[in-house]
Formats: sequence, structure tokens, C-alpha cells
Amino acid sequence: MIVYDLECRAGQHRFEGWFASSDDFASQQGRGLVSCPFCDSRDVVKAVQAPNVARKGNQLPDVAMPAKSRAPAPVTNSGPQIPPEAAELFRAIATVQAEALKSSTYVGDKFADTARAIHYGEQDAEPIHGSATPDEARELFEEGVEIAPILFPVVPPSEAN
Repeated sequence: MIVYDLECRAGQHRFEGWFASSDDFASQQGRGLVSCPFCDSRDVVKAVQAPNVARKGNQLPDVAMPAKSRAPAPVTNSGPQIPPEAAELFRAIATVQAEALKSSTYVGDKFADTARAIHYGEQDAEPIHGSATPDEARELFEEGVEIAPILFPVVPPSEAN
């Protein structure tokens, strides 16, 4: 499998394309099957890219600068774009979730036990959030305990800045 950086000449959009071989790319391009995901232009060419040359097995990795301290690659806006309406919807859902979590108690990995205790009246009812394994969530559902997944990741309070 070969990954090419591609560019449409019409809008100068950059994107990746995966092909079985360079001949496969040439064949698909010749048949008009390669198109820009942003503007649907068929005038697509391979973009200039740096080769990915693997180290030999007997070579040591670059130790002059540890991998963790290397500066991250600049973020470009060349990847797939979501429609503005979808982005707005995600922002709205994230806002609603954040507001709901403000009035909820984080119980961490004790979520299943706490939710069960609230359901059976062993603990005062209150909104809670935390983590549960898929098996724990399935068991809660089967017992009739009302739960809902959190759609966006939540940083536990002990790990927040």
C-alpha cells in the first residue's frame, strides 16, 4: 500500500490517497477516478513530498533529540473537513454535556456500583458520572438502571490542570 500526498490544481487542496501501487494510482487517475474530496475536481496530481526511508535494522535511532522533545509538525487544514452545520452541532452537544457535568459528581471507576446503589435506593439520588467497562454498562442496562454514555471524553478532576 502506498500513501501519496495529492493536490487538486483547481482549489490547491491537499489530501492523502492510498493506492495498491504507483501503477494503480496512474490507472485510477487516467480513468478519472481520483477526485478532490473538497471540491470534487478531477484535476489531481501527486504533491511534492519527502520520502519515507526506513532505517536499516543495524542503525540506531537518532539520540541527539529524544522523540518526546521534538516539535510537533505544524497542523494544516488539508484533512477531511466536516460540514459547518455538523461542527456547530458538535459544539452545541459539547456545551450541553459540559453544563450537565457541572452539576454532576465524578465517581470515577466506582460508577457502576454508585449507579446501582442509587437505583436501588441505598444511596441518595444525585447526578453522577464516571467510567464503566462495557460489561458493567451492559449489566446496568439489563438491571434497568438508567445510564447514558458521555459523548465527549472527560478529564478526571484529579488529572485536570
